[in-house]
Amino acid sequence: MEKNNKIKILFRLRSLEMGGVPRVVLDLLRNLPKDKFDFTLMLNLYQGELVSEIPKDIKLIVIEKGREQMSKNSFIKKTQLGLRRLKLEIYDHFPSILYALKVKEDFDIEVSPGYAEFEMVLNSPNKKSRKIGWFHTDVSYDTDKERVMKRINLMKKFDWMIFGADQTRQVIEDLYGISYPKSSVIYNVIKLPEVRKKAEEFIANFETRPTFVSIGRLHHRKGYAELMNVHKRLLDENLLHSIAVIGGGNEMENLKNQAKELGVEKTFLLLDSQKNPWPYVKAADYFVLPSKSESYPLTIGEVMGLHKPIISTNVGGIPEMINNGQDGILVNFDENEIFEAMKKFLTEPELVKKITEGTQSADEKFDEQKIYQQVTEVFEQQFNLLNT
Repeated sequence: MEKNNKIKILFRLRSLEMGGVPRVVLDLLRNLPKDKFDFTLMLNLYQGELVSEIPKDIKLIVIEKGREQMSKNSFIKKTQLGLRRLKLEIYDHFPSILYALKVKEDFDIEVSPGYAEFEMVLNSPNKKSRKIGWFHTDVSYDTDKERVMKRINLMKKFDWMIFGADQTRQVIEDLYGISYPKSSVIYNVIKLPEVRKKAEEFIANFETRPTFVSIGRLHHRKGYAELMNVHKRLLDENLLHSIAVIGGGNEMENLKNQAKELGVEKTFLLLDSQKNPWPYVKAADYFVLPSKSESYPLTIGEVMGLHKPIISTNVGGIPEMINNGQDGILVNFDENEIFEAMKKFLTEPELVKKITEGTQSADEKFDEQKIYQQVTEVFEQQFNLLNT
């Protein structure tokens, strides 16, 4: 494709705080073919830990300053924040003013990488551009039905929707009877070489072996209270082991109190958030994910890439990642089932060996080039529809 014939694509993002959606966007901007696409990233707020990771060759449009760029004087900062909020509200109500002041060019495709940006993209005054939305959320665990319906109805307005897992799309049809014929499923990229490199940064040690490791927010939906009960039952059967949980959250105090009550403080380790969890995963013997709900957790693929045998609950998009009995074990969210699976790992070395061998195909299974190709094809198809 000639330089002046590149497909012009605008990605909208609220900000670049650490999180799944901004990470996905930055990865796509780094790796999608620059000979085919001319990318612009438009940020509502120039703030967040990932601002430093914006690729240098990407055009950037910033609507408002981030907190980091504001005055240190608290009175002036409050005034600046108030003005910023007012301006953003005006731009929300009158997107033609925003585009006249900040955008000043037409794009072939405008992309909403998450539901936070749905209305921004759909309200674009550029009526000719193709609008693409991305959705990563399992709606079955959102009790606010009004909010879910609003998102579901907005998704119908896009020219094309990309869902982060089959289950993410299917559950909307199952629960709400709404399907999306103009859509496809594209998994998020899992960067296995990056994970392996980070796993070598330092050496982690565990006193009590063997060790199960888990990564997740300390939220009641993540199942760590139930996992601790299972841990105690296994110890009571003289199956010595430890569990290390990496993650912070509002359940920390409850879990600490529970560990005290059960007398497992030395073997159920709450390691809080870690900037680099991978050396702990590398040092562990097994991985366990006891969640009540998930969408398509990248952690599963990343752990598989470190060739650790996995026990996971059979929720969300996880059965799309794990072949049960081959490269991991799937169980229902049930203390007895989790107990039996962990007991097998602790008592059946042949099973552990078989699962570990199954993880050797992780690179083939989570091939990032295949995902970039799928996104490229969606963008090209939508561009071609502009001219028909």
